[in-house]
Amino acid sequence: MARRRLSSEEEALWSALARTVRPIRPSPRPLPVTPTTLPIEPPVKTRLTSPPARTLKTPPVAPPARTPAAVLDTGWERRIRSGNVTPDTSIDLHGHTLSSAHARLNQAIAAALSRDARVLLVVTGKPPKSAESEGKRRRGAIRGEIGHWLETSPYADRIASVRVAHPRHGGDGALYLILRRKK
Repeated sequence: MARRRLSSEEEALWSALARTVRPIRPSPRPLPVTPTTLPIEPPVKTRLTSPPARTLKTPPVAPPARTPAAVLDTGWERRIRSGNVTPDTSIDLHGHTLSSAHARLNQAIAAALSRDARVLLVVTGKPPKSAESEGKRRRGAIRGEIGHWLETSPYADRIASVRVAHPRHGGDGALYLILRRKK
C-alpha cells in the first residue's frame, strides 16, 4: 500500500509535535575523545608470540533510571484492574470548552492536593457513538488534550500515574489520576 505525502500544514503540525516529545529512555552519551583513547598501533607479528589484547579503559555505563511516575506497585495495579479503587474526589468535564475544562482540571488537582487526596477521578466522556458505528475511532476534544494538559500542568511532579478508569467509574470515558503523597 502506497503512503500518501503530508500536506505542508500536516508537516508543520507534525514538526511542532515532534519538538515537544521527550524520549522515554535517553540515548547513551558518546564517550569524550581524550589522548588515552587514540588508536593503538598494531603490534609487530612474530611466529612465536601471540599479539597482546588491546583494551581501552572506558567508564561503565549506568543503566537508564526508570521514572517512578510511570510505575505503580502491584497492589495498585491489582486494585485498579479489579475496580477496588475508590476515588477520593472526582470532576466531570462534560459540556465544557477546552479552555474552561483545562482551568477546571487544574483547580480540581489543586483542591485534591490540598486535601491530601490520592485518587482523582476525571470524567472526560466517551467518543460519540456515530463515530464508532461508521468504523472510525475518534476521541473527544477534551480526552485528546488531557494528556498534554497533565504533562504541562504545574502539578505534573505530584501526579504518580494516569490510568483508564474501571467500567464502574466510567471506563474509557474516565481517568484515574493517582497523586503522590506529601513528603
